[in-house]
Amino acid sequence: MSLLELFRKKTTNTLFTTPSHSRKFFIVHKFRQFYKFDISETDTHNPEEALKKSQDNAAKIYGVNYTLFLTNGSSSGIIASVLAAAEKGDNVLLHEDAHPSHLNAVKLAGCNPVFYKLPLVKDWGVYGKNSPEILEPYLKSNKIKAVIITSPTYEGFVSDITTIKDLCHKYGAFLITDEAHGALYPFSEKLPESAVKISDFTVQSLHKTAGGLNPTALLHSNCEINPENALKMINTTSPSYPLLATIEANIKFLNSPGGKKKIEELIENIENMKASCPNITFGGDDTTKILIKSNKMSGTELSAALYNKYGIEDERTNEISTLLLCGIGTDIKKLDRLKKALLKL
Repeated sequence: MSLLELFRKKTTNTLFTTPSHSRKFFIVHKFRQFYKFDISETDTHNPEEALKKSQDNAAKIYGVNYTLFLTNGSSSGIIASVLAAAEKGDNVLLHEDAHPSHLNAVKLAGCNPVFYKLPLVKDWGVYGKNSPEILEPYLKSNKIKAVIITSPTYEGFVSDITTIKDLCHKYGAFLITDEAHGALYPFSEKLPESAVKISDFTVQSLHKTAGGLNPTALLHSNCEINPENALKMINTTSPSYPLLATIEANIKFLNSPGGKKKIEELIENIENMKASCPNITFGGDDTTKILIKSNKMSGTELSAALYNKYGIEDERTNEISTLLLCGIGTDIKKLDRLKKALLKL
């Protein structure tokens, strides 16, 4: 029985257990459906068995050894990966300006951080992709147990995961890939290659691009280590089964013909929009990250113009470029509105 099937199960048992709302007392009435499906680890429901089955099915879909559902974002997946791969006193290689979870993971594991630098893509004002040339000097001079990289970057620059993985294994290090912004990659050949079948550990945020609720995410292990025990060290013992069930549904949708068609339509719509805006320069390796710049204004000025004149809010900006983040919920109407605004700039 899967998580979604579990919620359809009827019971006549009387439960004197948590959660205390008993699935009938709705403090926030608008969320009453959520309350109805908010269950705990009771003998009546046995959701742990359903969760294991669901995660095992997900691992088959992604073609990895283990897939774990995360309800505390990709941050928890990064922390669990480091806890699983390294021991106290080990050296972990990470970018000096990485997401805070990377350094937090190293600290919590009692490891020593070794920082590498990434080049700035000067034409865009953002960090570029990673490479073996960047990482190997650090691997040569330090005994590194694990390497953490981010691919794609926030702005959509994608590293060659295969060559980096081969380099890490050459020096006996695990590769942990923060693919938080690449959750759609395994489901379209028009998008960059996903790290899930390459990297030792890969973390993806379903809520960033794949239509999931905040803060649902995934942790994949493509090596012999099952990070489940490491994740239990930082996870609550009272998980949200409604959120976990949405992860199951999210993966099923992405892997379905309808889901894949939706992704292809998204890519086509974005590419058509870009082709219709000759006054704007687009960058990055990932179609779904609309990284733009204009010859007429700075990135911050472009961001302000989009927001103040057209009510369009971007994800982030700098002095040179502006990023507009797209995902499975970005429809053609939304893109048409952006196109009209860009053409007027």
